[in-house]
Amino acid sequence: MEQKTLAGYNRNELKKGPAGRLRREGKIPAVIYGHNEPVHISVDMTEFDSKFKTISENTLIQIKVDGKEEHEVLVKDFQENMLRGEVTHIDFFEVERGKTLKTRVPVILTGTSPGVKEGGLLEHHQHELDIECLPKDIPETIEVDISALNIGDSIHIEDLNVSDDIKILNLGEMVVVSVSSIREEVVVSEEEEETEEETEEEEAEE
Repeated sequence: MEQKTLAGYNRNELKKGPAGRLRREGKIPAVIYGHNEPVHISVDMTEFDSKFKTISENTLIQIKVDGKEEHEVLVKDFQENMLRGEVTHIDFFEVERGKTLKTRVPVILTGTSPGVKEGGLLEHHQHELDIECLPKDIPETIEVDISALNIGDSIHIEDLNVSDDIKILNLGEMVVVSVSSIREEVVVSEEEEETEEETEEEEAEE
């Protein structure tokens, strides 16, 4: 997979005041966790926003701190100011070369389902999957071809075709995507409403 680079800057003041000052200066406070002691850094907000339109756990990043110390990391968590649309803090996790890790990868549907063309309802149940692999083998996405899905068909995790270097950790019987009949959906919905009405009547009688 493609590896991105990011410049990091050591920070020694860890309280809220200095962190707020960094943000006003256009930097994001961050911490690199891993097999060594945590490394407290900041990254440039403009550089981060331009390189990471979306933040995911499966993007391998090479951070060079103060132009010297290099860390190969993944984003494990982040905090965001929703009103301003700004990332306010990032937790990075340092990976070890040659050692497997666990992360999440988005699931992308490809192709056109003939069942949908016939009026079926496409249901995308699993938008992300948990995987285990070496850092170099992390895929950007897992693609699922739905071009053979007719009404009533489904694709389970055990049906997915992924590299032998990647282990999917979710249960094999979990449904990733399915195409159901809209008529079936209506029938189920009506049955649920009848059950709710019966329950309400019983409670009223009591």
